[in-house]
Amino acid sequence: MPTIHYILKDGSSRSVDAKPGSSVMENAIRGNVRGIDAECGGSCSCATCHVYVDEAFTDRLPPADEMESELLDGVASERRPGSRLSCQLTVTAELEGLTVRIPETQS
Repeated sequence: MPTIHYILKDGSSRSVDAKPGSSVMENAIRGNVRGIDAECGGSCSCATCHVYVDEAFTDRLPPADEMESELLDGVASERRPGSRLSCQLTVTAELEGLTVRIPETQS
């Protein structure tokens, strides 16, 4: 199982063993990672699962589609080049060690 590293807003980190085929958001919820609210449950309609993907992994991910990109325009914390919705990031073996930072606020 790939491991995902979540950097919390206080700077501490949580590592979660992730099931391939699941989303980065689902693994955060399953691992009780604070700061990913996921109010819509992963249907890409609320942007409360916003994360900043470490630049070492951005090329391993497919680009955000139009819907995700539009939602990222309205996130509560600053949108940055590595901004993604964690519900749209599917875990694969190639993402072993993926590191994402949770923004200061989701709403």
